Amino acid sequence: MIPHVSTDLPRHFPPLSHNTSNFSTPSPITKSPSNDANSKPDGGANVPLKEKTTKAQRRAIQEAQRAAKAAIKGEGSRTARVDSANAGKTVKPAPQRKDNSSVAASEIKRRDSQTDKGRKKDFPNPRMQFGDENRFDKTKKRSVVKQAEARKIVELFRHLPQYDHGAKLTHLESNFFRLAPIHPAVYKVGFQYLAGDISGGNTRCIAILQAFQESIKDYSTPPETYLIRDLTSKINCYVSFLIECRPLSISMSNAIRFLKRRIASFPLNISDSEAITSLLSDIDHFINDKIILADKVIAKHAVSKIRDGDVLLTYASSSAVEMLLLHAHEVGKQFRVVIVDSRPKLEGKKLLRRLVGKGISCTYTHINAVSYVMHEVTRVFLGASSVLANGTVYSRVGTACIAMVAHQFRVPVLICCEAYKFHERVQLDSISCNELGDAEMISRVSGREDINSLDGWTSNENIQPLNLLYDATPSDYVSVIITDYGYGMIPAKKVAVILRENDREYWLR
Repeated sequence: MIPHVSTDLPRHFPPLSHNTSNFSTPSPITKSPSNDANSKPDGGANVPLKEKTTKAQRRAIQEAQRAAKAAIKGEGSRTARVDSANAGKTVKPAPQRKDNSSVAASEIKRRDSQTDKGRKKDFPNPRMQFGDENRFDKTKKRSVVKQAEARKIVELFRHLPQYDHGAKLTHLESNFFRLAPIHPAVYKVGFQYLAGDISGGNTRCIAILQAFQESIKDYSTPPETYLIRDLTSKINCYVSFLIECRPLSISMSNAIRFLKRRIASFPLNISDSEAITSLLSDIDHFINDKIILADKVIAKHAVSKIRDGDVLLTYASSSAVEMLLLHAHEVGKQFRVVIVDSRPKLEGKKLLRRLVGKGISCTYTHINAVSYVMHEVTRVFLGASSVLANGTVYSRVGTACIAMVAHQFRVPVLICCEAYKFHERVQLDSISCNELGDAEMISRVSGREDINSLDGWTSNENIQPLNLLYDATPSDYVSVIITDYGYGMIPAKKVAVILRENDREYWLR
């Protein structure tokens, strides 16, 4: 038998409070005609009762309390906020597991963003992948130089810039007086880059710095602007123009970064004359200290590795190696030089003429015979466009082949590279980052007009000439790097330690 339950018992009770000191037993509530969820109970007690809260509201309060505790312990980044005006609104909070993960994710994201801001100041921007058609079209519209895409493209290197050099030259010649924002000295250097009149890492770097010197001499700050901002924007405009003519080398990028940092270090109220005088002096010091004197220091360090009767092998033409050979000849060393060359530039011919003119005994051969002449070689001296953080030597194409053959014959390979060419980039191959030259040069043989077997290659679908300019030599094939830093000779894998332990300002100050 079910016992009788009185209908006078209250249907709703106030929520229990977490604070036991405020707890009081409610008095019975008489039944009212409209006893719904929004009605307030009347009783004999004089203590006012709290309004009834829904389950969603209680959950929102609990979530705010958890967030406050997490903020105190250092586990969360949000603070608990309770808005009394919105207390009556229904809130759908996320579960606790999702909340903790979102707090942790936001904290990690905040920390990573702070560290990324510091990294972006030191690391260069990633190179644009030219295989992306949308980004390529936008860059093509903003370009100053008309960029006609090459007629034949090798799919493996589609991400690299591939242009018709002949179309660029014609466009530059016809628009000399229309390129108003480009200083004439910068225009001249860009034209020489494109025509191939200036080659070599040090020569190109000196040329661009001297062009910036000429533009800075003619600079004046516009009204209502700051010098450090306006001059930096002009330098960026010049750099964009030079990149359209030919991609910058790593040494040129380091030199430009040095110039920008010097401009950014000026106070806002500096006068034009003071800034121009300081910048011209800084550029002169950079050229003399980091390039000219650095090659002399490298020559003094490297000459100790040459003994009388040595047969020295070098590839193509390097200014540092040439200065080394001339210095060794001046101090009375008896040696013979084997110059290995390759098409299409055949830079070794010019080096051969200069060395023979100084009275040095030389042998000239092409790269296909390097394994034949390596039997008599005792030392290999090579130049470099850059040495990367993992010890990889980034230099003209063919350098890796010479180093591998020398390693197989147990011949030491010595790399002559200035310290301002060191770079924190890591590269394992010659495909991801490289530069493509004019493919038309591959089809021509210098001095042999009768050899025309590749004439009409543009109409032949089965022929795709590829003219790579650089390759990457792994550190395993390099015996030592001779530089102007420290004691002068360091192992290839020591470059990462040097870049990490020494402030990068060392290379650029």
